[in-house]
Amino acid sequence: MSLGSNLKEKRKQRGLTLEQLAEQVDLSRQTLSRYENGKIANIPPDNIERLAAALGTTPARLMGWHDEFAAYHPTRRIPILGRISAGLPLYAEEQVEGSVSADVGGGEYFALRVKGDSMDAAHIFEGNVLIVRKQDTVENGEIAVVMIGDNDATVKRFYCEEQIVTLMPQSTNPRHLPQIYDMSKIPVRVIGKVVKNEISFE
Repeated sequence: MSLGSNLKEKRKQRGLTLEQLAEQVDLSRQTLSRYENGKIANIPPDNIERLAAALGTTPARLMGWHDEFAAYHPTRRIPILGRISAGLPLYAEEQVEGSVSADVGGGEYFALRVKGDSMDAAHIFEGNVLIVRKQDTVENGEIAVVMIGDNDATVKRFYCEEQIVTLMPQSTNPRHLPQIYDMSKIPVRVIGKVVKNEISFE
């Protein structure tokens, strides 16, 4: 589930109205509503912490990380890719930087080392290693590895409505803006879904 969906569900579980929760965390009702509807994806970390505390949960659970990771158990070695480029196989020798041990379930996985701060508000920081399950579709609001045209792949929250794809950063850096693409004009391809974050690697 996306952060907005989790926020709305946990608010209702606590029996709180938008107005009541907004007052508790010192936010406007309109801002809180936009959080829940996914219209604001770049929620400041301190707001996430205040919301989590008011709802009796943790920032990680509110952001959906716990739910996404809970089902993965067996440990296996997963290749760390330095980059994902168009025109090369996913596990091309020139792209593999090493491997990492991780508890994962069925499916095919790869790992990516984070570069930049476009997702730091989702606690995805530069230098982290993300475990990604290879798949070509994700639900709206999930964090995905996506290839746009012939560029290197990027990690963003993914939204798609008909032919329009929106890749949402979740950053404390205001220079990172939503990326909007018309798939009838430029190919956009989901490579996989991020299922684990902050993994130590060898």
